[in-house]
Amino acid sequence: MSKTKVALECTKCGAHNYVTTTSSNETQRLELRKFCKHCGEYTIHREAR
Repeated sequence: MSKTKVALECTKCGAHNYVTTTSSNETQRLELRKFCKHCGEYTIHREAR
């Protein structure tokens, strides 16, 4: 099982704010509630492909 780097993208403004690692055998996109410095609020950030 290997880890891959993925970028997290804000669902509201589309900015790529965070980079994290995830296992390569995941089928669903990673979703985390993070702070977006462009929007100025906590929003859902999804794994960008």
